[in-house]
Amino acid sequence: MFRRSFVILILLTMFIILLLDVRTVNLQDKFFEPANAQGFNNTSGIQNETAESTTPLIVKVLADNLENRLNKSAVILEITGELPQVKNVSYANSISSELHGIPKDIDIAKRKVAQDILTADRDLQLIFFLMPNGDMYMEEPYSRQQNLTGNNFAFRDYYKGAVSTADTYLGNVVISASSGLPQSNIAVPLYSSASNNNGNRNSSNMTLLGIWSGGLNLTTFSETLQSLNLTNGERIVYIDQNGQKVADSNKQSFRTDQNESFSNLQAFSKVLQEQKPGSTIETINGTRMLVFYEPVQFHSTTWAVLLMKPL
Repeated sequence: MFRRSFVILILLTMFIILLLDVRTVNLQDKFFEPANAQGFNNTSGIQNETAESTTPLIVKVLADNLENRLNKSAVILEITGELPQVKNVSYANSISSELHGIPKDIDIAKRKVAQDILTADRDLQLIFFLMPNGDMYMEEPYSRQQNLTGNNFAFRDYYKGAVSTADTYLGNVVISASSGLPQSNIAVPLYSSASNNNGNRNSSNMTLLGIWSGGLNLTTFSETLQSLNLTNGERIVYIDQNGQKVADSNKQSFRTDQNESFSNLQAFSKVLQEQKPGSTIETINGTRMLVFYEPVQFHSTTWAVLLMKPL
């Protein structure tokens, strides 16, 4: 039964990814259309334009694309998180601080689920399970578990967010303890029983079993942006809830400045405050830029897409 359900899940995932990729490719040629139609090349009067009428369509498309991809990965984690082999924590006494979790040949059933997820969803690069106290239980690929520099991750925002909200939580970009590279994690809290009639997962009859999580492969999101082949100094970035760069259309900046922050931009402040698309004019690295922004909603978290155009 599990194998059949997982095959269906894989097929649905592939179908969703295909739709998103086709939608993005078909609308790439519209990137300059709003600018030409609204006369953006003439900077006079730009500030008088409304955000809704001037935001290029590609920004909205990319925001929808990112939102759909995040939700797709979250649904996979949520569905598999209900499997008995994932909720099983009977091997917790095998956790070793030297191994940063359980041995490679322990709880094979849970590891197999993790491996199948990684095969099905290219947007995820690792799957891991944390104990209720934040201790690492297991991580796949196992090589990433071996490379961990810590054993407890209760201090991470994705752990705190999943526990405090009792809901799926998207963490901000952090430096991975197993790769040393920027990474964001989707965390799903798993409980021993269903929610009560009021849908309150914080009910006293609930027992937290652990946190089932997936680490996003941020490189794949940058590849989407870089495939647009922007010119004339245009640049698109995805940013997290702290203004930290998630993905970048600029290949050079993606490689050399992975920890770049956009938290000082008006666009970042506005997208969090207004929760709607808009545009600002501001100076970035000495260049006057027209910045379009679009929020990306995921549960209680807001990310954003920024398009920057030199004036």
